[in-house]
Amino acid sequence: MDQIMKKVVEASYLTADSAAQYRVILRFFYRQHERMRDFIAPEEVLEYLRSIPEFHDYQEEQLHQQLAQLVKWNNLVARQDMTNAKTIEEYKKKRFRYQCTPYTVEIERMLIQLEKLGDQFQGSLERSQFDRLLQALVKLETELKTPLVKPAEDYMHIWEDIFHFFQTIRTNTADYIAYINSEKTTQRMQTEAFLVYKNQFTAYLRDFIVSLQKTSLQIQERLRELDFEAMAPFFEKLVEHRQSIPRLEDAALSTKDWLQEFQEYWGSLRQWFLGSGTAQSELEMLQLQTNEMIRRMARYVQRIGERQQHFRSRKKDYLHLAKWFVECRTFEEAHRLSSVVFGAMTVRHLQLEEATTDNLHVETWEETPEMREIKPRTNRYREKTKPGAFRSNREQKQKQRLAYLKEREQEKQLIEKYMKDGEIRIADVGMVEPFVRKVLLGWIGKSMAAKNHEVKTDYGMVVKVSINKDKMIILESEDGKLTMPDAVFQFVGGGS
Repeated sequence: MDQIMKKVVEASYLTADSAAQYRVILRFFYRQHERMRDFIAPEEVLEYLRSIPEFHDYQEEQLHQQLAQLVKWNNLVARQDMTNAKTIEEYKKKRFRYQCTPYTVEIERMLIQLEKLGDQFQGSLERSQFDRLLQALVKLETELKTPLVKPAEDYMHIWEDIFHFFQTIRTNTADYIAYINSEKTTQRMQTEAFLVYKNQFTAYLRDFIVSLQKTSLQIQERLRELDFEAMAPFFEKLVEHRQSIPRLEDAALSTKDWLQEFQEYWGSLRQWFLGSGTAQSELEMLQLQTNEMIRRMARYVQRIGERQQHFRSRKKDYLHLAKWFVECRTFEEAHRLSSVVFGAMTVRHLQLEEATTDNLHVETWEETPEMREIKPRTNRYREKTKPGAFRSNREQKQKQRLAYLKEREQEKQLIEKYMKDGEIRIADVGMVEPFVRKVLLGWIGKSMAAKNHEVKTDYGMVVKVSINKDKMIILESEDGKLTMPDAVFQFVGGGS
């Protein structure tokens, strides 16, 4: 926390009065650092500055003052140069060579990246990153199935691959969505020039969604299996590799701190794909945002088309139609032309209550005619009725009631077959009948709407449902298998 709250003096050169000179000097040091040249003499810096037209009259004394200021800001580290000292006077003069600090290197690296980006987000929706992440998780799952006897460095490579692909997915997708939702992109989509790129945009987003749907379910399934308990031996190998690298700044950290760090990283990966009990996963949000982008592009294209159609002049069309009518020799011929161009003037349009086919291209005369009884359109119209005798169906009702009660009793006995000590545990029931699975899922659905998670069944029993979302089980039945959270049904009243 102290590191976060302290003032970053290393960034002072960006807003100083002579920021232009400081930035040019440190950019030169950064480029030399990238070329693996660490300690630079002031004469070399001065020669570089004077080669720039804006600094042709730059003085050596000014350079020494600004280098000393950069040392105070922790941007440079000074080291006395004693290699070329031939006299006592030269040694006393304390000639220095300078090296840029890690803070300066990272700041300049960030500035170069920002200069490339400009004032817009970049990013992309890379389909291959999800495939690579899936392959890395499969490799991790394969390693965990056998004893971890390889060197700890090999397992660290797997860990770095997984989080490299995850970081690429997270940053690229977030930046691209921000680019699509930016004000400039929104304004460009509302111009006619966007019509040229419409198909390219939609195909790009559609292909990404299709690839995402293919791989996301497999990634989620593997992340559910690779919980913290299953990853514990792997975390120990990562800590072992971390301990093998001597670092002075890590001397105060313990094995427990490193283990907690790896667990937090793994928890963030699982939460991004699986979500949590209180929040939706970022993967689902990504799918929703991508679908919304496609819908928004379709709306923009529709509005552009409507705008073009609105301002389009139909003067030539009307003149051409008028020429056709002028060429008609008789009124009868003109009437026929009018019926083709404008349709029948006095036709009555009838609409059926239910559609007879789903085919949009079927002709009217290909359909079977439907008879409709026409009734007077008045409020006083009443259909004629004939008086009839009242028939009592008491015996039939009694038979249906007994059959219904018998069926309910059989269902109740079937449910009680899976009861043990006044409760039913999904993890212990084994294979169940499809009817029992439907009843149990119905109880779960009703209990979610109750505050105390209790529901009264059709058999007069009161059941309290407890769901363990952290434990996933497979409920087998004759018609398939269902992966669901473990649940316990406790009969708290009204039944055995």
